[in-house]
Amino acid sequence: MKQIIKILEAGKVLLAPTDTIWGILCDATNSEAVRKIYDLKKRPDSKAMVCMVSDFEMLKKHIGDLPPKLDYYINDQRPTTVIYNNPKGLAQNAVAHEKTVAIRVVNHHFCTPLIKAFGKPLISTSANISGASHPRKFSDIDIEIINGVDHIIELDKDKVNPHPSRIIKIELSGEISLLRS
Repeated sequence: MKQIIKILEAGKVLLAPTDTIWGILCDATNSEAVRKIYDLKKRPDSKAMVCMVSDFEMLKKHIGDLPPKLDYYINDQRPTTVIYNNPKGLAQNAVAHEKTVAIRVVNHHFCTPLIKAFGKPLISTSANISGASHPRKFSDIDIEIINGVDHIIELDKDKVNPHPSRIIKIELSGEISLLRS
């Protein structure tokens, strides 16, 4: 774990299993590391990426108080990413142009303790070139992605994870919209 934290602190990029699909991870507060992921995925920076946090305290640090209507979704067992307005303390290029950010409180045997030990949110975006299919397992990941990361986490390589997270958005009115079920 200490070695992985040093890699993240150095602004490097990881390839790792997550609570959903295989992801490309980096320090969400480091704009240079975030830029590396955009470049690797060949993704326009107008398309924001997901941040993972370890718990509700870390979430509140970056978005403030949680709207009560979210309880059902964020306490559900299913991984749920929420798009919040006006986040704080994240790299500018991790925040969408309309001042929103997608954050998921992760529940995973590797990611949760890593984020807790690192003490900061991590970017987690699907391990694919922009526009290509999400990798369901490690062997589905494009060689260009594998060769483009700084470190690969050698866990769960044979596990099949067919679904990305559910995505909901908190509208400025406070209403909740389901974007991906």
